[in-house]
Amino acid sequence: MKWKKLVTLGCVVVMTVSSVTACGSNTTENQMVEATEQSEENQSDSVIVQVTAVEGDQITADVGTLTTASADASGNGAPGGENSGNGAPGDAPGGDAPGGEAPGGDNSGNGVPGDAPSGDNSGNGAPGDAPSGDAPSGDAPSGQMPGGSSFEISGESITFTLTDDTAITLEYLQGSGEGTADDIAVGSVLEVVLDEDNQAVSVTVRNLNAGGGFGGSSEVTNGTSANTITEDTEVDGETYTSTGDDENALRVDGATVTLKDITIEKTAGASSNTEDGDFYGQNAGLLVLNGATATITGATVNTSVTNGNGVFSYGEGTVVNISDSTIRTTENNSGGIQTTGGSTMNATNLDVETQGNSAAAIRSDRGGGTVNVDGGSYVTNGTGSPAIYCTADISVSDATLTANASEGVVVEGKNSVALTDCDVTGNMSNTYNGDSDENIHCIMIYQSMSGDADVGEATFSAEGGSITAKTGDMFYITNTDCEITLKDVAFTLANDVFLRVEGNSSSRGWGTEGANGGDVTLTADSQEFTGNILVDEISSMVLTMKNGTSYEGAINPDGDGGTVDVTLDDNSTWTLTGDSYITSFDGDTSNITANGYHLYVNGEQVL
Repeated sequence: MKWKKLVTLGCVVVMTVSSVTACGSNTTENQMVEATEQSEENQSDSVIVQVTAVEGDQITADVGTLTTASADASGNGAPGGENSGNGAPGDAPGGDAPGGEAPGGDNSGNGVPGDAPSGDNSGNGAPGDAPSGDAPSGDAPSGQMPGGSSFEISGESITFTLTDDTAITLEYLQGSGEGTADDIAVGSVLEVVLDEDNQAVSVTVRNLNAGGGFGGSSEVTNGTSANTITEDTEVDGETYTSTGDDENALRVDGATVTLKDITIEKTAGASSNTEDGDFYGQNAGLLVLNGATATITGATVNTSVTNGNGVFSYGEGTVVNISDSTIRTTENNSGGIQTTGGSTMNATNLDVETQGNSAAAIRSDRGGGTVNVDGGSYVTNGTGSPAIYCTADISVSDATLTANASEGVVVEGKNSVALTDCDVTGNMSNTYNGDSDENIHCIMIYQSMSGDADVGEATFSAEGGSITAKTGDMFYITNTDCEITLKDVAFTLANDVFLRVEGNSSSRGWGTEGANGGDVTLTADSQEFTGNILVDEISSMVLTMKNGTSYEGAINPDGDGGTVDVTLDDNSTWTLTGDSYITSFDGDTSNITANGYHLYVNGEQVL
């Protein structure tokens, strides 16, 4: 049954837990007003429950209450992520990516487990359509989530029915968005309004880490500029400098401009709000906005300030074409090229290196956009600083992507990364505060629930080139659906895990513990790969191996896990390195080399 998606219903009331994902909500102002009005009307009739069983449209749940923990001003840091607010487990100051920038993005608050994969300092760094919505307030420093709620059972149990008219809302770390019945799972905490027939009028899937603020402006805040170009022109050989607070060295505003052999020096000037810097380009070296088109060749861009993103493209209709240029940034929340608000960035043969935390070389944040990269070198050295932190549609070809202390790539929410003939290296140094419950990995795909990235299927593809993990698992997927396509990529693993699909502790706000696994479709085409595939009981995977693919590894060798469907075509092979437990198998077992181990399909030994 396809459930009706609605964003109304505001049981988004009073969420006391601030997240570190500094992201704005995708909810528009009108929706928020409608949600608030409906919330006030239904609040007295709502009940808080935790789901214990889902059988079709019938939901059984324990009734209880939410208790709010005291807030910890330290934020939560992105999982390892960029400085996102959400904090990644890594060392990310606020979490850019989970282990890299912040998987939730750069300093976004979203953070991924590594060094803050989550999102730039935005809070969530997810692309989404999110330019609408309130910007998080606060810099989302790393640390514990400021507060949190816990569900306490009262002893009563209820069963209710979902209908086509049930309004389902997802509560993000900041704000809320539309949801579906698929977002309701065992373990989910819900705020439900029932009619007299015990049918759900509305359901809000609560995020127990929601609430809090980040400090970003609710309105677009670009700061000021030391030099601004507002008329169509061509510039050759000029130098632009800035030492002012919240100030760009150069801004191109609404004009069509060609910039050749220019120099940008942003050597001083504080950022009053890292989210405004991550979302809107405040304090960046070069900011292009308001539908401008800037064509840049032979530029040298240096910044040594917080939020000193090198070249920043902001807003729908804005296009930056940059080639044969060098970008260096040294401080936190300072990506190389940054794309937000639905803008476009086209980069060719760039030499980019960042030193700070939450400073992805190729970075996107609130509102996302389109990024096309051809050639060049992209290097990061800080924690929570993946080479790519994606909350947009990003395509990269023939480039070298190196993260020396973070994940190589982080994708958040309904966004995509496509790599062609790229060489990627990830070296996630640690999880946030050394938290042993978090994962270390090279490629992370997740949903932070910050509201910056639309909820939906993420996409990652790689063809040709190489991906090297110097630490941790090769792939880690949590709290999202995703599609992964691999063709003729040379993989170098750091351990024996190629792919880990599992839920997380929810300490960063990434869904509800027990209901925040991943659902992955992995297609290996003419691909050689090794390593175990681990899919936990709240996750699933559909694996297709075709066109001469060769896999050497075990799937769920411990015998426990979620649904795993495997298709092996006649030209592909699988060599077991341990007993493997899957749900279904489509293929000829003669193409499987047992190697002394056994294959179990739906509990029965077939090999």
